This record gives sequence, C-alpha cells and structure tokens, in this order.
Amino acid sequence: MASADPTETLTCPNCQNTNADPGAVTCEHNFCWVCIDCVLDKQRGVHTHHECRGVERPVQERRVWEVAGHHSGITCTYCVHAPIPAVKSCVMCEASLCDTHLAVHSKSPEHVLIEPTTALRNRKCSIHKKILEYYCTADAACVCVSCILFGDHRGHRVETFDVVSERKKKKLKIDLNKITSKSDEREKKIQTLQSRRGEVKAKTSDVTERVTALFRDIRRQLDVLEKRVLSEISRQEEQVSLSVSKLIQHLELQRDALSSKISYLEELCTNTDPLIIIQEQESEREDYCDVEEDSDDWRDRQIYRVPGVDEGLVSVTLHTGLWGIMSSIKNGINVQGAADILLDVNTAGNDIHVSGDLKAASWSHIDQNYPEKPGRFQYDQVLSTRSFSSGRHFWEVETSETGVWFMGMCYPSIDRKGRQSWIGDNNKSWCLRRYDNVQYSVIHDGKWLQLPHSVSCQLLGIYLDYEAGQLSFYELRDPIRHLHTFSATFIEPLHVAFSVYKSWVRIKG
Repeated sequence: MASADPTETLTCPNCQNTNADPGAVTCEHNFCWVCIDCVLDKQRGVHTHHECRGVERPVQERRVWEVAGHHSGITCTYCVHAPIPAVKSCVMCEASLCDTHLAVHSKSPEHVLIEPTTALRNRKCSIHKKILEYYCTADAACVCVSCILFGDHRGHRVETFDVVSERKKKKLKIDLNKITSKSDEREKKIQTLQSRRGEVKAKTSDVTERVTALFRDIRRQLDVLEKRVLSEISRQEEQVSLSVSKLIQHLELQRDALSSKISYLEELCTNTDPLIIIQEQESEREDYCDVEEDSDDWRDRQIYRVPGVDEGLVSVTLHTGLWGIMSSIKNGINVQGAADILLDVNTAGNDIHVSGDLKAASWSHIDQNYPEKPGRFQYDQVLSTRSFSSGRHFWEVETSETGVWFMGMCYPSIDRKGRQSWIGDNNKSWCLRRYDNVQYSVIHDGKWLQLPHSVSCQLLGIYLDYEAGQLSFYELRDPIRHLHTFSATFIEPLHVAFSVYKSWVRIKG
C-alpha cells in the first residue's frame, strides 16, 4: 500500500526523484513520466515496479486511449501489446503510427503520411504496388509512376492529384451551390406552405364561426316562425271554436223551447176533458210549430259551413317566413343563385337547340338556321346572356346520361370561330368535360387533366368566387363531392358556357 505522506506519494519509487507531475497507475503508485516512457519502450504498456510488483498500464496512457482511441477507432500498427491510438498513417508502409512510432518513422518523401485510415491498400497500385500519384484522364483512373512509364497508361495524358482535386472541388462547389440553392428554395416553399397552413387554419376558424352563427340565427328564425305559425293555427282554432259555441248555444235554447212544447202537447194529448183541449187549441191558433224558420235555415247552413283550419293561410305564412329566412341565409353566405341565368340564342351554334325558357341547350342533328350574328359560335356552343364580374355565385346544372358535353365559363372576348374557339382550348375559358359517358376531364388553355374518379350523378354544381379567382365544380350527390377547382386572376367578366354533342344540359332554378 502506498504511504499516505504527501511527499512520499510525489516521489517516483523507481528513480527516487520528486515528481511534480506524476503519472498514476491503477495500483495507486506514482511514477515520473521518464520512467514510464522507459518501461513502455521496453514492454509497450506493461509496467512492473519494485514497490508492489503490479503489472498495469499507466492510468494517464489509458485515459489518452479512452479519449483519442475511441474517437478514431484506428490504433497503432506496431503497438501490439496495447491498443494505442494512431495519429498518422503511412501509405508506403501501409501502417498506422502512434506519436512514439511516428517520431522514429522514416522522413523520406516516399513515405506519404495521411490522416489515420484503414483503407491504405486502395492508395497503392494493384499491379506495381507503388503509391498512386497521378490521374489518367484517358481512362479516368488513378495510376502510379510505373503505370505511366511502362504500364497500360504509357503515353496517356495524366495530371497530378492536386490539379484534379482542385478541379473537382470547383465542380463540387458549383454542385454545392446548386444544391444549397435548391435547399433554400425548398425551405422557402416549406415556409410558404407553413404560412399557408396558418392562413387556412385562420380562414377555417373564421368560416366555422360564421357558419355556426348562421345556423344559430336560422334556428332562432325557425323557432320564431314556428311560434308564429302555431299561434295562427291556435287563433283559427279559437275562432272556429267560438263560432261553433255560439251556434251550439242558440240550438240548445231552441231545443229547450221545443222540449217544453213537446211536454205540454203530450199533456194535452193525454187529457180526457174535450172542452179543455178544444179551448186550448183555439187559443193557441195551432202555433205550436211556429219557429224561426228563416233563422233556422240560416243556422242550418252555418252548421254545415263551419270553417276548419285555413291551411292556405298557414301555408302562406309558412312560405313567406321560410322565404325570408332563405333570403337572410343568402345574404349571410353572400351567394347568388341561378334564377336569372338565361342562354343567349344569338351565341348558339346552328347545331344547338335552345329551349323556350332559355334554360336548356340540346344537340340537334337538324340545322337550326340561326341568322348570322357577330357573336355566334361556329360550333355547337352557347353562352349565357348574363355575365359575372364580381361576387359569389352558385348554380346547378342537370345533364343527359349519354353524349358529350362541356360546361364552364369564358370571357366574352373568346373567339367564335376556329379550333381555338372551343371551350377550354384557350386561355379565356375553363370547363369540365364529359366524354364517352365515363371519362371526366377539366380543361384550360388546351391543357387537359383527367379526373381520377368517374361521375355517377347527372346533377352538377358550379361555384364562382370572382374576387378570389376560383371556379369550382361539384357532384351534387349525397354527400356532395368536390371535383376540381380552377384558380386564376380574372380580368374580364365571365359568361356561363356550354357545348353539347348528342346530349343536353339544363340550368336548374
């Protein structure tokens, strides 16, 4: 056991010199680093001292190994008794060196020193076993001097590694700049999407709040309307009940009077005194049956004409109330319907028949012989008379189950003749198309996008938000399904546009 005396502890037990910076081993004795180095030079990491005859690797050296060795994982080739971390690798020797062996290693230029590595064989020519020093541009291969002088690369153009490396670094820097630029673009897009997500969340919250308030108001108005209609029904019931009660009261009085006469006449009929009967009959002048016949006839008519609940008045009250609620709803959602959307016959092609109410367009194999007009389409297409330059609008369109049709919107400046006049085949129109009864596509500026699913419903919805630059199509089944939304910056008023071939479309409402 080592002495507890501090002075004795700092004295090297091997050379007896006082040690200002001792190296401790695990047996808790301290040695000067000179003695430790001497022992290491002889035994490479095994230390035996006369104090305790312990065989240990110095603690300080072990700490160096723990710090450096674990980081690189490459140890000195020549330290066979203990894994000492390598600080350099020699390409010529194909060996890794610690600080001690590096100090005595050859300083010859052939012994190229590099950072510690295990891939030393890859730095020598597999044929001549010499260091690879040049790059053959003809074969794009790393070669040694022998390869150039008398090997397979003799006469080829070669460059030093430094030149090739610098050239490649320049290219790598260019690639790095490009990748960095792309990374920056992706980062900007991510930020944009994150910002968009925040906007959508805020918008969703706002829409949710407005819809909730709208339904709350609808329920309130419906409650008020329900009370008004029920109150009207109760008022009519009370009025009828009062009228019937008066008739019943009058008839009850007449019934009582008749009952009294019946009793009196029955008494006379059973009387055995002829004189009393004769005198009574003469005094009454046979007026027993004298009742208010005219009045009775009127009241009899009233009995069979007692009014019931005026369902017409109830229906009118209900209708006007619901209409008022619907009007407030439309104002709340700020969407206009299709009540005033009519088709313009002056734009219809000669293969299109427009219905009398100007709501439907159907293909006709008979030429309609419309008069020539500047705005008339050459092909089977037609526009609406009305255009939209602001606001939100929604309308429903019913379609045939067969044939081909196009529906959408376009600017009034769209061409009326030639291939470029087809709806969707120019930058002035947007449309949904049904083809072969199954395939559905959306088209704008000649670019077609086929929808991923088929449409099984013949009732479709078109929604326009002019300021937001959105034109959307919906399949009006249960539940309603969104088909596609065009996004654009509208610069002209928009007309409803249809094209039909062996089919028909109709604007509902």
